[in-house]
Amino acid sequence: MLTKVRSWGPPLLLISPTLVLLGVFVYGLIGVNINTSLTDNIRGQTTKYVGLENYTSLFTDDTFIYSLRNLAMYTVAFLAGTLFFGFVWAWLLERGLRGEGIFRTTYLFPMAVSFVASGVVWRWLLNSNTGESASGLNRGLDMIGLGFLQNSWWTDETWGILAIAMPAIWQLSGYIMALFLAGFRGIPDELREAARMDGASEWKLYRHVIFPQLSPVALSAIIIIGHMSLKVFDLIMSVAGQTNYTTQVPATQMWLAFTRGEYAVAAAIGTVMLVVVAVMIVPYLVHNYRSERGR
Repeated sequence: MLTKVRSWGPPLLLISPTLVLLGVFVYGLIGVNINTSLTDNIRGQTTKYVGLENYTSLFTDDTFIYSLRNLAMYTVAFLAGTLFFGFVWAWLLERGLRGEGIFRTTYLFPMAVSFVASGVVWRWLLNSNTGESASGLNRGLDMIGLGFLQNSWWTDETWGILAIAMPAIWQLSGYIMALFLAGFRGIPDELREAARMDGASEWKLYRHVIFPQLSPVALSAIIIIGHMSLKVFDLIMSVAGQTNYTTQVPATQMWLAFTRGEYAVAAAIGTVMLVVVAVMIVPYLVHNYRSERGR
């Protein structure tokens, strides 16, 4: 009997340029960053290794803890808002809403705008002035008799970061809508008809047939939006600026440390962000790998 010998040479040769680039510019630079975070590097000058001292200082710094708290609040609000509006819009379009093309284009249009450009507009909309000097949303609320809803938006120390989530939700909900709409359109009509013939109500149809089919889409949406929220930087810089305390997150803290020449501290913050993103992404990759192997 002849045995087929698998040759790994040509495939490895084909992907070798990609492996080299990944090794140098991704994993290599991650290694350099981690190495820097273990030193006392200030403005490019390293005198000694300090081990985990930079990390210890970070997690005993009230400002950094506050930035982590802000990041958690922003991520939860961003995820909940985009998933809710994205699903509702997709559900309305899936049910045959008239003018679907117009609505789909309208919902997707914000994706074409950068966070920097939209942040400039939202900075005006979320102006914290109230009363006669109000502008933006506060002015609009006053004009329609809802002046009692005026607030300080992103300048509020407790809830200010949630105001930053508003433009992010507005900008990415259309993308989540497109994912869910593709999921809806990918469900065979035969499954729906079979459920209805078995006497399933509309709620049971969604609960037992449609929602389970949409779970992979929802998981992908959570991973995509989740990792984007953990790295938020440009939107905050555009709306609130780099020195505003109420909207501090690890990314802005890292930038401030870098501009002060505290390269080791900035590298430590970057490593913490990498670990946080990995905690969210790696389980998803492992799940996908096991699913592929189980087929």
